[in-house]
Amino acid sequence: MLPLAVEQKYERLQSILFEMGSVAIGYSGGVDSTLLLKVAVDVLRSKALAMIGRSETYPTREFEEAVALAENMGARYRVVTTEETDVLKFQENPPDRCYFCKTELFGKLDEIAKQEGIAWIADGTITDDVGDFRPGMRAKSEKNVRSPLLEADLSKQEVRQISKHLSLPTWDKPAFACLSSRFPYGMPITKENLMKIDNAETFLRDLGFRSFRVRFHDERTARIEVGKEEIARFVDDGLRDRVVSYMKQLGFTYVTLDLQGYRTGSMNEVLREELEQSSA
Repeated sequence: MLPLAVEQKYERLQSILFEMGSVAIGYSGGVDSTLLLKVAVDVLRSKALAMIGRSETYPTREFEEAVALAENMGARYRVVTTEETDVLKFQENPPDRCYFCKTELFGKLDEIAKQEGIAWIADGTITDDVGDFRPGMRAKSEKNVRSPLLEADLSKQEVRQISKHLSLPTWDKPAFACLSSRFPYGMPITKENLMKIDNAETFLRDLGFRSFRVRFHDERTARIEVGKEEIARFVDDGLRDRVVSYMKQLGFTYVTLDLQGYRTGSMNEVLREELEQSSA
């Protein structure tokens, strides 16, 4: 059973989607968009369409899982190839990089929605996303993209509660962000280096790590973040040697472990420090 307040928000989400009539959802296979797609399929049936992005910024394993999840839910879906890595401003990797990525994505989704006669485009934004540094929100506003989970006032914890209630396999899935977030702002993003990070993180996933990132600090240095409870695994010489060996095969000279552990948005810490210094 869901807590009453969460049950009411769940019902509100159903009502919002019903009122929308038809919706094309930017679907990543993450916790939030999976719940949104599940409820949309339950309410709208074939009038709900999952649109799964495909580009170098999207991990291969995540893409494969998103397709499998959509199929298991009986959702209609289309794979949308995006070319944000060909956009010069995106390649330059400014702090508002996500704006250019989302503009590319939502532009493609808008074209398909019009072809399909679908009334709305939607994404999985939730209350936790409001107030954080998210330049992509500007692109969402410009393209008139709706966020039904946010409109229903759902938080990450509540999304997980409803997902578990609906037996969705993503209910406890760790947070995900596109691979471009692994690079310090101002460092050019290339397809080759995105592939290197994709391979590095797939290797950690196959070793059983749940919460992790491989941050690309330069051509020589990889900084690995894993959940605090998983850091102790690197005491094992055999595992540590395997990780170092593989990272060196990818071309890194230095392989470091961040003792703070995994945290979302760690590349934004430099921006926050600069802001604090400028306001001091």
